Amino acid sequence: MDGAPLCNDRALVACPGRPMTKRELLPHPSREDIAGLPLFEGLPLDRIQLVQSPAQVDFAQRVLAEARFIGFDTESRPVFRKDVVGDGPHVVQLATREQAFIVQVGSAVPGDFLRSVIESDEIVKVGFGLKSDRAPLHSKLGIRLGASIDLAQAVRQLGYRQSVGARAAVAIVLGRRLRKPKSVTTSNWALPTLRPDQLLYAANDAYAALAVFHALQLWRENPPAAA
Repeated sequence: MDGAPLCNDRALVACPGRPMTKRELLPHPSREDIAGLPLFEGLPLDRIQLVQSPAQVDFAQRVLAEARFIGFDTESRPVFRKDVVGDGPHVVQLATREQAFIVQVGSAVPGDFLRSVIESDEIVKVGFGLKSDRAPLHSKLGIRLGASIDLAQAVRQLGYRQSVGARAAVAIVLGRRLRKPKSVTTSNWALPTLRPDQLLYAANDAYAALAVFHALQLWRENPPAAA
């Protein structure tokens, strides 16, 4: 992703020199509409780092501290029975425009690292449905979600009546299809060793949110605080 919005006849984007209008709004895409779109090209595995060692923690902390906006998401082991309470999150995803960092909750990664990023009001977390992340983060880790932008609300405010999730937003804004295979979304995120397809999915959920954010140029509405 080179930072330039994707301008094509299937995407709703704020293209340079051409502000978007509500008359350009596409209908809320159906499954069939999304299935016909080209695939969203996310980060490859060699740009996804599973944060484990102290050196990796230091590197991730430095890179994320330099980014004003980062893609953010969490994953939890699915619960299939009503009488069982979920114990997530089990994975936290943090993405810049060049790479993504995956943190397994409860691993050797120090909690201070996650706290410093998630609670930060200088690093703005960008994602979808962030409201559902707040309570689990606080109950399991004692971490509050600091500065953040919920793209579900941002895209909906363009004029969509229905709730807009990551897959629909990527279709609407980027004209691309975000892969969300059930075999991965409902997989066990508490595994001690995550599979390559889990790493790709987790990283690119956060990365896609950042792509939508930049394509809509929402950073213009959130300038850095005055020094």
